[in-house]
Amino acid sequence: MSEQHRPWYREPFVWLIIAFPLTSVILGVTLYIVADRTKDGLVVDDYYKKGKEINLSLARDQAAQHAGLRAQVQLDSATQKVVMSLSANPGVTLPNTISLRWLHATRDGFDRTQELLQVSPGQYRATFPELAPGRWYLHAEAQDWRIQGSLRVPAETRLSLAPSIAAGAPTK
Repeated sequence: MSEQHRPWYREPFVWLIIAFPLTSVILGVTLYIVADRTKDGLVVDDYYKKGKEINLSLARDQAAQHAGLRAQVQLDSATQKVVMSLSANPGVTLPNTISLRWLHATRDGFDRTQELLQVSPGQYRATFPELAPGRWYLHAEAQDWRIQGSLRVPAETRLSLAPSIAAGAPTK
């Protein structure tokens, strides 16, 4: 009996055996490229340093609570302005500028910081930054105090800020 031999590259089972490892190599390289080009932003490099900063944050929150600081923030997309009304206990001096940090709930790369300027006693304004849709945490800060709150962009345009001790807001 004579068998007719076909070359290896004409055998369908050979290609089937090659296809599985080749597909996994191509998918692995593709996933590596995607993982390398996109930044997760959820993992903090220095956990110990962040842990030590929590005590400083708590002291700033307690100082804000002691001063009776509360704020109402209005986002006006028509004029592209952020307007903050800040109130405090009698005798508390309000700063001329306040740092407002916009912290995205899940993506560190979206975070923004801006300075609000006092336009009248207790009234602060700045240009409204461009924000990605989603949940945002706002921290209004001076040198020795901090108040915070959260909102959902673009659904919400008003929010109240208070010390996290009273509001139970997360720190970041």
